[in-house]
Amino acid sequence: MSRNTATTYEQQLAAAKQFILSNDDFLVVSHIDPDGDAASSTLAIGWMLKQLNKKFTMINEGHTPGKFNFLWGFDGIIDYSKAAPSRTFEHVIAVDCADFSRIGKVKSLFSPTTQILNIDHHRTNDFYGAFQLIREDAAATAEVLYDLTMELQLNWSTELGDSIYTGLLTDTGGFRYANTTPKVMRIAAEMLQVGVDGNDLADRLLEKLTYSHVILLQKALSTLAFTADKRISWVSVSLQDIAEAGASNEDLEGLVNYPRNIEGIEVGILFKEVETNKYKVSMRSAGIADVALIAKSFGGGGHFRAAGCTIPGELQATITKVVKEVGLKLQ
Repeated sequence: MSRNTATTYEQQLAAAKQFILSNDDFLVVSHIDPDGDAASSTLAIGWMLKQLNKKFTMINEGHTPGKFNFLWGFDGIIDYSKAAPSRTFEHVIAVDCADFSRIGKVKSLFSPTTQILNIDHHRTNDFYGAFQLIREDAAATAEVLYDLTMELQLNWSTELGDSIYTGLLTDTGGFRYANTTPKVMRIAAEMLQVGVDGNDLADRLLEKLTYSHVILLQKALSTLAFTADKRISWVSVSLQDIAEAGASNEDLEGLVNYPRNIEGIEVGILFKEVETNKYKVSMRSAGIADVALIAKSFGGGGHFRAAGCTIPGELQATITKVVKEVGLKLQ
C-alpha cells in the first residue's frame, strides 16, 4: 500500500479532503478502549460525512464509554464484539489511533485493497494507511478535525461543536495541560459561540464520579508506592479489584493522575491488570521524562507527557522494569 505523497500539513489536509469527497461508504474507527478524544473524533467524522451525504459506519472493537452518550451519533457506534458487520470496507477513516495494531479486531473488516485515511496527533504514529493527516503539535485529534472541517467548508453546528470541544477538553485535562495552546483556546471559544455548553461538558466529563470509580480509587491508593528519591510514584489495580468495585474501563480514567499530582513526583504510573499476569501501563510525566519513548521501548506509545503500553508478566517484575526504565530517563 503506497503512502500519500503529501508532505506539508496543508497538503495533507487537501489530500484528506479529496479522499473524502471522491469516495463513499466509509468505515470510521478509533483505537481500542476509546477515550474522550477518540470517541468524539469518531462522532465528528460521522457528522461530517452525514453533511456530505456520504454512507458511513462507525465502529470500535468494544464498548464506547457511556459518559459520551450525549454526543450526536453516539448510539450509531457499533460494538464489534457484539455485532460485527459481515462485510468488508474499501475506505476507512481511522482517528486518534497511533499505530495500526490499536485498531484491534476491526481490521478484519478491511480488504486487501482497503485505503485508510489515518488522522491523528500522536508523535509515535507509525504512518500506516494510504493517506495521513497528522499534526504532532495538535492538542488532540479533535483539533485536527477542526482544521478538516474548515478545509471541507462545512457549516458549524452545536452537534459538531460538542464533539470538537469534548476532544479538546479531555485531552488537555480541562485546558490545564501544557498542550493548551492559544489555538486550542480560540477553537474552544468558537465552539462556545456555536452553542456548546462548556460548563455542562466539564461537569459531565471532568467532575462527576461514579460510585465504582471511587471504590476502585480506594483500592488503588492502598497500593501507592514511591521510589526512594520520591520522583516516581505508582498505583496498581488487579482484575479482582476491578470486579469487586463493579468497575468498567471508564472507571479507571484519571487514576494515574493521583500519583502524578503528588508534589515532587516527576512520573506517575498506573499498572492495570487486563488479563492474568498482563498489565496495561499508563504513565504521566511532569515534563522532564519523555514517557512516549519509555512506552515505545515496551511496544507502546503516546505523547511526551502521557503514554502507555501493555506488558505481559507478574506485577512486581513489571513494576520493577518499568520503574527502572523511567528512572534512567530522569538521570
